[in-house]
Amino acid sequence: MSLVLYAHPFSSYCPKVLIALYENATPFEWCVVGTPKVDVELEALWSFKRFPVLVDDGRAVRESSIIIEHLALRHPGPVLLLPDDPRVCLDVRFMDRFFDNYVMTPQGKFVYDALRPAERRDPYGVEEAGRLLDHAYRWLDIHLRDREWAAGDTFTMADCAAAPSLFYADWTYPIADEFAALKAYRQRLLA
Repeated sequence: MSLVLYAHPFSSYCPKVLIALYENATPFEWCVVGTPKVDVELEALWSFKRFPVLVDDGRAVRESSIIIEHLALRHPGPVLLLPDDPRVCLDVRFMDRFFDNYVMTPQGKFVYDALRPAERRDPYGVEEAGRLLDHAYRWLDIHLRDREWAAGDTFTMADCAAAPSLFYADWTYPIADEFAALKAYRQRLLA
């Protein structure tokens, strides 16, 4: 078994996969994207040059959620990131998508906008992203009031998605104090 992960430590979706690997103490080789040699290898694996990409026994697996599902099938560990019960698994997958689409994507608007030249910035897009994050924070605060983790009582793929999403989102668009359950959940993830 030889797993190779093409990733960058500052990429918003790479920590999601790294958390899954570390939670189960799954051995892997990390190829840090951003050097000419590694970038050429990455492009050969995925012409879009997006990461993370996991190579498992010569097979390229792309996209963070799919990589975690692949790991659960091919390299399961003591932490079941995808529960055996298919109904519970739907909740996990929903929360995984929620964090990617309603937290990580809008927080990225703030980052990408700040990196643009001043004359190319998108104040309307950033304002719209802030409204979406406000809505997501409010929904999450209610959703998390009676649970320890995103999809229930155990740590899952949903929490792998939540950790980097909320880590970066709180930096770019702070979670208001009124969302105590969400703030407490973020602290559990950081711990």
